[in-house]
Amino acid sequence: MNHRKDEEFEVQNTDTDWQGTLSPSQYKVLRCHGTEMPGTSELNFEKRAGTFRCAGCGEPLFSSDTKFESGTGWPSFYEPMPEAVGTTEDRSHFMARTEVHCARCGGHLGHVFPVGPGPTGLRYCINGAALGFEEKK
Repeated sequence: MNHRKDEEFEVQNTDTDWQGTLSPSQYKVLRCHGTEMPGTSELNFEKRAGTFRCAGCGEPLFSSDTKFESGTGWPSFYEPMPEAVGTTEDRSHFMARTEVHCARCGGHLGHVFPVGPGPTGLRYCINGAALGFEEKK
């Protein structure tokens, strides 16, 4: 379930449609705001040049040029592509965090924290299940 029912996104699917097109782990993360276990995504170790895309709608989200090893167990980036993501305040788990979602379909990607490398000083901590990878040709 997408918890941002007050926002409209370019890609609008029913819950049944999302369940039919996403794997169970993708659905849990993207549509139910789940979090995968750290260290479980192969994309955490992806080193090739290319583009990380939303697993729900294919929107280009992050360039491999902005990926870095954060030691957290999740793919981490210091900057998204222009206008690719949106943010909302997340007050779950008795803390305040900034949630990151796909600007095109609203799928939950992860969170952003002010503890990353230059030039932005940000760490976009993203669930690998929310991403696909397209190698640069």
